[in-house]
Amino acid sequence: MTASTANDQRFREFKMPDVGEGLTEAEILKWYVAVGDTVSDGQVVCEVETAKAAVELPIPFDGVVHELRFGEGVTVDVGTAIISVDTRPGEGPAAAAAPAEPVAAPAAEPEPQGRQAVLVGYGAAPSSTKRRARKTQPAAAGAPVQQHMAAAIQAEMNGHAAPAAPAPVPAAPAAPASPAEPVGRPLAKPPVRKLAKDLGVDLATVVPTGTDGIVTREDVHAAVAARTAPAPVAEEPAAPAAPAPSVAAVPAAPADLAARETRIPVKGVRKATAQAMVASAFTAPHVTEFVTVDVTRTMKLVQQLKTDPDMAGLRVNPLLLVAKALLVAIKRNPDVNASWDEANQEIVRKDYVNLGIAAATPRGLIVPNIKDAGAKTLPQLSAALGELISTAREGRTSPADMSGGTVTITNVGVFGVDTGTPILNPGESAILAFGAVKLQPWVHKGKVKPRQVTTLALSFDHRLVDGELGSKVLADVAAVLEHPKRLITWG
Repeated sequence: MTASTANDQRFREFKMPDVGEGLTEAEILKWYVAVGDTVSDGQVVCEVETAKAAVELPIPFDGVVHELRFGEGVTVDVGTAIISVDTRPGEGPAAAAAPAEPVAAPAAEPEPQGRQAVLVGYGAAPSSTKRRARKTQPAAAGAPVQQHMAAAIQAEMNGHAAPAAPAPVPAAPAAPASPAEPVGRPLAKPPVRKLAKDLGVDLATVVPTGTDGIVTREDVHAAVAARTAPAPVAEEPAAPAAPAPSVAAVPAAPADLAARETRIPVKGVRKATAQAMVASAFTAPHVTEFVTVDVTRTMKLVQQLKTDPDMAGLRVNPLLLVAKALLVAIKRNPDVNASWDEANQEIVRKDYVNLGIAAATPRGLIVPNIKDAGAKTLPQLSAALGELISTAREGRTSPADMSGGTVTITNVGVFGVDTGTPILNPGESAILAFGAVKLQPWVHKGKVKPRQVTTLALSFDHRLVDGELGSKVLADVAAVLEHPKRLITWG
């Protein structure tokens, strides 16, 4: 066994896996280990964020961390090695598997050992058989010397004295040294190439500072800073002071405005959400209907359930009863729980409800769903809803929890918003916006009284849900929230 083979078997690389449904890249959020740490099979070594969720990655072998290939915040392509582990640390120091060799530059011709004078009659100098182009000297400067040498050789052959050599031409001043420019395709790692592409930077114009001429992330940011920095202005003699204008307001230069702007790369969950919303908005014909409803009785029921022994330890809030009301409305109008099959031109009605709940997280808006929510009791639905929200806020939602949704609820009321026109999640038939519950004057039993009032908005795909069906669903939700005893009579 060669040393190279033994070295390859000793140092093992863990590559970025495809952690969810054909994704091509993931961002390293946090490393849980450092170089020199001992790791074991199944131990979580890092947390990464894909276009769908944050996922913890366990390593599949034992050993000592030898190298972390990428830092936190770097987006890495699936299949790229992110960490190497020494699986036999007791054997003493050894070099890890060598990285891919950089492309070698074309071999330069050897420099001559010293220029020798060409004597008439003794032949050409050894270096004249293969001459390199001299880019630093203009062709016109070397022409008189070449003409003199030719004349000297011709005179020697004819038996005449060689003409006097022309006076040397003064050499042109050397151009100021400039940074070395990369030859051919610039060397850079895939994340750096992606960063340059996102920022609109041509890598061929970036001066590399990394080892072996590799362009680093700092080099790309430096190129962006140099591009946006204002050009220096040459000093001029001071002019006589002009009288101050009566109106102040000098418009800011574009460079000053750019310095006061912050550019945030769109990636991960936010990028996936943006793509999904654009696809949904321009694919499914949206219709949104609104209803304002008195939910005073529902708010009283929430307070009663908080003290119910059967709901002890569970999260009870108005969103729970809105979710239950929507599930009852779907049970009464099952055709709303469907999807559109574009390939087969079919409406696919589903006999299960995977209820999505839009959750705001530090990494963006995600919509995990409660599987088979229609079959759960109120305590079971409360437990599932509480777990779903806490998991989302901690960033531990898995891609499976966000797939397969059928309808969604978005609670815009927690931000004090009355209502909105929500956009459907791709593949779903409807989404219900639950607005803020506010004390408002309301006609109740023939008299104007202060009542707890909210506004609901239902957006639906008009290809498979017509106006009648959508109106029935929204009206049923409102009816349950106005008289929650319908949870029993209709449920």
